[in-house]
Amino acid sequence: MSQQGARPAHQEDDWWGELYDGTTQDTGPAQAPDSLDDRFASARNAVTERPRPPEPSPSREPSPPSDPSTSSEPERTGPPLPDHLVAPASLPDYVGSGPPTYEPEPTALPPADPDALDCLAPDTVLDGARYGACTLRAVSQRGDSARYRGEPRRDALLTARFGAGDQALVLVAMATGARAVPGAHLAAAEACRGIARAVGRSHQRLAQDIRAARRGDLRSGLHRLTDRALGGLRASAATDAPVAVLRCLLLPADPDCRIRVFFGVGDGGLFRLRDGAWQDIEPRLTADDTAPDAPPGDGWASLGPGAVPGDGWASLGPGAVPGDGWASLGPGAVPGDGRASLDLGAVPGDGWASLGPGAVPGDGRASLDLGALPGDGRTAPNPGTLPGDGRTAPRPGAPRPGSPDPRPPREPFLFRASVARPGDVLVLCTAGLADPLREAEALRARLARRWSGGTPPGLAAFLADARVRVKGYADDRTAAAVWEA
Repeated sequence: MSQQGARPAHQEDDWWGELYDGTTQDTGPAQAPDSLDDRFASARNAVTERPRPPEPSPSREPSPPSDPSTSSEPERTGPPLPDHLVAPASLPDYVGSGPPTYEPEPTALPPADPDALDCLAPDTVLDGARYGACTLRAVSQRGDSARYRGEPRRDALLTARFGAGDQALVLVAMATGARAVPGAHLAAAEACRGIARAVGRSHQRLAQDIRAARRGDLRSGLHRLTDRALGGLRASAATDAPVAVLRCLLLPADPDCRIRVFFGVGDGGLFRLRDGAWQDIEPRLTADDTAPDAPPGDGWASLGPGAVPGDGWASLGPGAVPGDGWASLGPGAVPGDGRASLDLGAVPGDGWASLGPGAVPGDGRASLDLGALPGDGRTAPNPGTLPGDGRTAPRPGAPRPGSPDPRPPREPFLFRASVARPGDVLVLCTAGLADPLREAEALRARLARRWSGGTPPGLAAFLADARVRVKGYADDRTAAAVWEA
């Protein structure tokens, strides 16, 4: 196509020739109002050759699907993947011959008081962290029985970090309220908060004692803090009976410190998974129910009857500061005599004298009266006693010497400090998980496979592992596991 009056070219444009070729078919009337752009598009579509699909070449013909029966590649017949590499969702949620009686998921909610909504406890609490050389996973969940009956979770869980940097101290506290006691879940939660307040105020001293491996100081100090936390609960409940089980872990954030400290009161479990095998390292009580001994091979020895001298935990000797609450007391100790300070939890002047003639055995603590004379080897008599008679009058309401004690016995204080090795998994739990772990081999085997892979599970995977059910065990479960890098 050329301008009007111009000399025609020797060869016209191809597209123009094809447009006016007699063999070209008409595109038909346009359904929309005609325009110059529409005409140009119609002309372009008329002369443009539509692409044809390429013919398959002999070298690119698709091969027929292979027959598995005639395939030369051998099938995989190796052992199944380890449990720690299998998603928890693909495993059954129970072990044993059959599923438990109760449903695996919550059914009924606990009753709520519109004026006390802060007393509600969620069905499940999940937490985790990584500090120093350890990774923490913690969970507390309502048992199948409580879920079915619409009862609140009696277990409580609290995780807290005090301090910053390598000087920080991580506390894991778990408690179980006494069964069949109204407000048991509130007592458990208050027990966790009480010990957290006490540890938080003393965390610098505790962290120093852990790094310096001062086992005697730790034991006496933590005993005092535990007595204070639980004593307040007993006072508010106006009872001498145990109101809650309390079990705690202290984890220093210092990566160079691998000492892990357990302390508490009441039933539960403390386990260690080492080289794929479970070890029950719950402190065992001696005959006097005051000094738990350390299992062999732990690397530490308990001070007290049968303690091994020179094990690295130095006991306090001359120079102990009376009344600091961190030194242990031998029966009959006198402040200022250079031997030992008052027993943990002792309250001067509360009417309980140091153990000796006429003292009430089994109360678990002893203190000197404010009027005691240092160095005289005696305690000052209370009003109504005869000076020099070798006895001390009990406080009002206490049983007379030699008569049966009507009060329930105090539960012994439990303490354990151990050195972790790389690859260890330390598990602290309430009785709801400790009992099936001790008695159900299938549960031990499954959790050992799941947790021995060296890599800590995520929060969701840990929750799925901790909730693996066993028929006959339907109590609340609270567990904290620590993986050592």
